[in-house]
Amino acid sequence: MDLVPDQDGQCDAGRDHERHREPEAQAGQHPLAPAVLAGPPPQPLPAVGLLHGRRVEQLLLDLLALRQSHARESKGPYFLRGTRMTVAREPTGVATLDEALAMIAARAAELTEADLVVVRLADESGGLVAHAVHAVSESLRAELEGSRIDFAPREECLELEDLPHSLRRAAERLSASGVLQLPVRDEAGVVGSLELMRSRDPFDERELRLARASAGEVELARRAFAPAAVPRSTPDPLELAGDALAAASEETRAADQMAALAAEATGAGACLLWRYGDGGPVLAALAGRDSSAVPAGALDLLGRAQLSHEPLALEPSGDRHVATLQLGEPPLGALQVVFAEAPDPAVLPDLATFAVRAAHALRASERRRELAEELERTRALLTIVGQAISELSLAHTLDTAVDRVRELLGTERAAVYLVEEGERLEAAAERGLTGPHVRIGERLLELALGPGRARGLIQVSDGDDARLAPVRDALEELGVEGALGVPLRAGEELVGLLAVYPQRGRQLSENEEALVRALAAQLAVAVQNARLHERLAQESEEAKRARDAALEASRRLHALYEISRSFSESLSLEATLEAVARTIVESLQLDAAALRMPNERGDALVPVAVHVREDRLGEPVRQILSLAQPLGSVGLGPFRSGEPVVLDAATALALGPAHQALVPFLEKGSTAAVIPLSAHDEILGTLTLLSLDPERPVSGDTLEAALSLAGPAALALDNARLHQEREEFTETMRLSLMPRRRPQVEELEIGDHYEPSARVEIGGDVYDFLELADGRLAVVLGDVTGHGIDAAADMAMAKFVFRSLAREHPEPGEFLAAANEVVLGEITAGKFVTLLYLVVDPRTGELACATAGHPPPRIVAPGESPETVVVSGLALGIEGDQSYEAARLTLEPGAAAVLFTDGLLEARRDGELFGEERLDEALVRHSGLPAGELARALADDCRAFAGDLGDDLAIVVLKLPA
Repeated sequence: MDLVPDQDGQCDAGRDHERHREPEAQAGQHPLAPAVLAGPPPQPLPAVGLLHGRRVEQLLLDLLALRQSHARESKGPYFLRGTRMTVAREPTGVATLDEALAMIAARAAELTEADLVVVRLADESGGLVAHAVHAVSESLRAELEGSRIDFAPREECLELEDLPHSLRRAAERLSASGVLQLPVRDEAGVVGSLELMRSRDPFDERELRLARASAGEVELARRAFAPAAVPRSTPDPLELAGDALAAASEETRAADQMAALAAEATGAGACLLWRYGDGGPVLAALAGRDSSAVPAGALDLLGRAQLSHEPLALEPSGDRHVATLQLGEPPLGALQVVFAEAPDPAVLPDLATFAVRAAHALRASERRRELAEELERTRALLTIVGQAISELSLAHTLDTAVDRVRELLGTERAAVYLVEEGERLEAAAERGLTGPHVRIGERLLELALGPGRARGLIQVSDGDDARLAPVRDALEELGVEGALGVPLRAGEELVGLLAVYPQRGRQLSENEEALVRALAAQLAVAVQNARLHERLAQESEEAKRARDAALEASRRLHALYEISRSFSESLSLEATLEAVARTIVESLQLDAAALRMPNERGDALVPVAVHVREDRLGEPVRQILSLAQPLGSVGLGPFRSGEPVVLDAATALALGPAHQALVPFLEKGSTAAVIPLSAHDEILGTLTLLSLDPERPVSGDTLEAALSLAGPAALALDNARLHQEREEFTETMRLSLMPRRRPQVEELEIGDHYEPSARVEIGGDVYDFLELADGRLAVVLGDVTGHGIDAAADMAMAKFVFRSLAREHPEPGEFLAAANEVVLGEITAGKFVTLLYLVVDPRTGELACATAGHPPPRIVAPGESPETVVVSGLALGIEGDQSYEAARLTLEPGAAAVLFTDGLLEARRDGELFGEERLDEALVRHSGLPAGELARALADDCRAFAGDLGDDLAIVVLKLPA
């Protein structure tokens, strides 16, 4: 946009904008509004950064003089951004800082097409006070004049959410899409702010630059008028009254406050506040030191002022003068101020501003009163309906709801219809209705579920509406003039309809609609709850027994789940035993249970798990149930049948010492039973059940439930026992395949570390040492495919091959070639063995190694980077007639050869490998450690990276002392 002024001194863009804005500016304004700027827009102020060699004060005065010259040349009233004012014919000069800031604000509004511009300067406490406000809205200008924000912006703010609360509120009133808050700075820091807003699109970069230039003008004005800006004039009483009114607008007695403040601030004898209503003006408040000063013709003056549509009218009435100010646009009332003498014309603009604020406060007061009434009605309605719902009385709930909705909407006719069998509506509660009104309800429901269902409410304000044509006869018979229907839904289920029949033309407000919808939602829940309550009350004892049976079945399923879960999660015999005892007690509601199993000699049943429900009984009951049961002559005979043995005093004595301790309890009403646990025709042990409460005996139902759990429990115990035996076997085999001892070689440090996988029973890693006849040490480290028993067998074969061939073929290449032929004939097809073979002379440090598909060793010395020994060869057991080349090198004093399986390199975390780079970093970090500590440190680093290891890990370190 080109901003160069044309021949008459006005920018084309500015003039076009004013032509566009003039009708909007005229609407709702009056000649008494305070002027902000007169005259056509002057040329823009030069950028602050170009001010060199001139006094800043003189430049600002030149600018203001230029504006005054434009004001002298203008003729007639000048409209600017919604504010009308009369232009002075003679130059008046700019006498105050606030006048200069008002000009800058107006100019910024023109250049950026802003709807609101506020100029603020810092006060003594550091807050920012509005010194100039330019706005399209007179009420918004009046609200912001003299307003204060508590902190100064440090940076430019271009987003609504970053503005202070008071500015965000102003932006919301404008529906602003563009906002700017720019700091005004001097050499010492931020001294003010310039705020711009508009309801159209956001400000562009050009407009932002113009706004920054205006912020510079503000600082120039502040500096030029600094001496005059310090002493602030005494605030005008009417301005203070307006501020007080705005501050007190939260109160609901706004009318009395307005009249009192206006009378006190102007010194008037009386002040009257009128409200306009359908029946004419009503006196809302009267204040003043002399109420008798109200002229008899005040009401006539009010009528003439109302017809004239003038915002302010000043007329004599007898020996009085009455100023009548319209409140709001359109006016919702008027303020009449009665003066004993003709008032000073200078007070009228301030009185007009006060009227703007008074209208704002009056509207806010009226709105709060309406909201308070609506909230009270809503609270009362929902409270009463909520109480009715809590009583689970459907008839009472519906009657209460119908009565309250009639009161809420001011109508005599209302009804609730419910969907009954056959999907037809039936009247459940009605007021003021007779005849075929159910047909009207059915039509309303049909409409509500049709195209209008998105609103959840159907309203027909005129009974002649075509939508009600199918029930026109019913409408005429009942005299129904309008109808409103809200479906009652509980989730996806349609339960009925709430219907209201108001007078013709009655439309619900937004709040009334929301309340009716909320009531309908509560009614739907109430209907469902009441119906459910009635069904539950009519249930037979048979249905109750069915629920009890289902509950018992649920307990059994839960018990089975707990038993199986304990085994599947822990695979531990001890954990399974504890789970069986605990689950039996909790699921059958017993006081205690004890599991006994044969000891290793098979001559006694010993307690392996005891669970007591109550902690206070825990210790004594455990002592009673923890006694062993010698088999002796009785043996397991009483339990061979698999049937439970119910204990009484005689039976307990006959079974032996473990149950004799229960006799005193059995004689006093306690009950107990012993259930055998068997699997595969083998009795694994016994389960003793105990109930100390005679009211909860171990009955036939309890025994039946216990038997249903005994079978799965016995299988879980058997599996856990087999798993434990398997673990013990595999652990014994794994230990037998590890080196029985580490060789003691004076000239060589030997360290080794093995760590099994946390996820498999036994892995395939194997390593061993052998001292050769010539004084050298042979070391083998390998990995066989697979896991478990098969891997253990292959590990044993690999260890045997090493032990049998190393003395006959001590050199690495020969050993691997011979080992390959043996493994090829022994290993299962599709499997193989990776092997690293190494011999070292501890006296000279000479080392030779070869590999068959295994990771080569690393050589590391303190202060040096690790090196990989370059060797390769095919894994053993894949193809015959293989040759393996050996690498030879010499270990220097302090250096170490590190051998490892692929479990070290391939340890993973979130799919990422530990890898060679981390291994080399760890080798450098730990290279100064002794051999054994170095091996453990590498394993610790790997575990810290990966957590639980997914594969076995074996590390061997050979180190020459420094």
